[in-house]
Amino acid sequence: MSETLAATESRSSVRSLLRLWPYVRPVRTRLFIAAFVAVVASCLSLVIPLVLKWMVDGPVTDRDPGGVWLGALVLLALGIVEAVLFGYRRWLVARPLAGVEAAMRADLYRHLQRLPVAFHDRWPSGQLLSRGTTDLMLLRMFLAFPLTFLLVNTATILVGFIILLMQDWSLGVVLLAPVIPLVILCSFFESRYSLVARRAQDQVGDLTTVVEEGVLGIRIIKGFGRHRSQSLAFHALTRRLRETELGKARLLAGLWALIMTIPELAIGAALVLGTIQVADGDLSAGTLVAFLSTALALRWPVESMGFLLAMSQESATATDRFFEVMDVREETEDADDTDGADNSDDTDGRAASGAGRAGTDGGLRFEGVSFRYPDADGDSAPVLARIDLHIRPGETVALVGATGSGKTTLTALVPRLHEVTGGRITLDGQDIALMERRRLRELVSVAFEEPTLFSASVGENVLMGAEGADEDALRRALDVAQAGFVDDLPEGARTQVGEQGLSLSGGQRQRLALARAVVGRPRFLVLDDPLSALDVHTEALVEAALRRVLQDTTALVVAHRPSTVMLADRVALISRGRIAAVGTHQELLRSNEEYAWLMSGATTTESEAMEESVR
Repeated sequence: MSETLAATESRSSVRSLLRLWPYVRPVRTRLFIAAFVAVVASCLSLVIPLVLKWMVDGPVTDRDPGGVWLGALVLLALGIVEAVLFGYRRWLVARPLAGVEAAMRADLYRHLQRLPVAFHDRWPSGQLLSRGTTDLMLLRMFLAFPLTFLLVNTATILVGFIILLMQDWSLGVVLLAPVIPLVILCSFFESRYSLVARRAQDQVGDLTTVVEEGVLGIRIIKGFGRHRSQSLAFHALTRRLRETELGKARLLAGLWALIMTIPELAIGAALVLGTIQVADGDLSAGTLVAFLSTALALRWPVESMGFLLAMSQESATATDRFFEVMDVREETEDADDTDGADNSDDTDGRAASGAGRAGTDGGLRFEGVSFRYPDADGDSAPVLARIDLHIRPGETVALVGATGSGKTTLTALVPRLHEVTGGRITLDGQDIALMERRRLRELVSVAFEEPTLFSASVGENVLMGAEGADEDALRRALDVAQAGFVDDLPEGARTQVGEQGLSLSGGQRQRLALARAVVGRPRFLVLDDPLSALDVHTEALVEAALRRVLQDTTALVVAHRPSTVMLADRVALISRGRIAAVGTHQELLRSNEEYAWLMSGATTTESEAMEESVR
């Protein structure tokens, strides 16, 4: 947080806002026309004092009622034209600026989908949500009102002071006197307000995260009776945000008070001096009326500058927050540009060696693979170190290891959810770092231990695993996953499962995730303990059906139970980030104490579960 605040303090608001130009450029013509219309409408208000001067020095002095009525009609016409022009300006900007907001939101969402998993591991979802909602809405409001009226008010003030100086230069100088202190005041305000605005927007993101977690974790909160602790955490954040917002209000109130007071003093001084000049005969009454009317017409443009500057600062910080995400590098397609990968020792020869071995070294192969998370300390031990493992075409290998040994991390490297930091992984002899991600993820299908479902129908969730799959493929995948419960749902496969599929049990969600993994009949299958939430009877049925699927694919299966291990042709034991042993289940039971210990614990747990189910 301190780094972002320091960056906010050092950056220029104008430079930040200029980054919006690529989004504004397609609608620039309408915005320029709207700004011109607004300037004309605002300047029309400065014509009114000139009409008043003519009326006072002419018809009023000459006691001519007809002239007074003519002047009144002119004033009415000016007011109507001004109102119509401002309404036209609003119509001009409404639709295009809604399109700008929509385009920015679409780009942000598209960019988030393409960012590496490591980014999403670091960033709270509430911060991303606030950038895609509150910040973008603030930017649309800025483009619609403050941006235009900063230009309009500046033009109006310049034209107004020219008119004042033309009417009486001495009174005009009196009104110009506050300009220098106001400029200094606004500069001081900008530096202070930008920091507070950034802090408030970050705190809104933190609050959004807490609300989201409270909604998604409501079962845990209710189950453990943590309503009070969650409420206290929420109220602590709201109090902090409230204090920050009050700080913003104090800054804005102080600026507004000074911006209003200083010009009022100048107008008062001009009134006294002008009255003396009228009394001495040096100035006509009409000129004094016109002068004071012009000065009063400039009050709102001057006084609103504080409000407009505040909105500009908040918009600049919102722009910074938006581009903080947009500036993060997306997942790249080429190994040379892979973010975080350090493969300088073998990158140059990858393409040639991969092409030469394709077809002769099939299946899934890990060659000297090592991995360290991007934000890990440089001197920390890698999560994976020198992993060498070959899964032959059509073979199933079970990956077994203690908690924290690196099993899940290794499986995440195959579809390139993370990038290897050393060595390489090949599919049928082709280096996955040189493959297009879309092609790679067509070849490799995954099912994670923690199943994730979306707010869509059962069928739509399953068919996410294979673009273009038909109803037969859906039914076949559900049969493999023993997901017959789908037929008992109110609308079958068209039943909406709700957010994260929480309307289903853990075992049901896991079976749908497994169906999603096998629906496309992938060439390579990576399963991260996909049966952990199933009872032993359902697990046996799923394993029997899954065994047939595994005959036609090359699979890496993370396993904790002996029954799941039995699906595999061979077993690889991973220990402390390294492959400690490879062999069949029986071979490792006889030759490896760690594997025998892991399997004995799993066997005991399974036996207890069987006894509990019988009771």
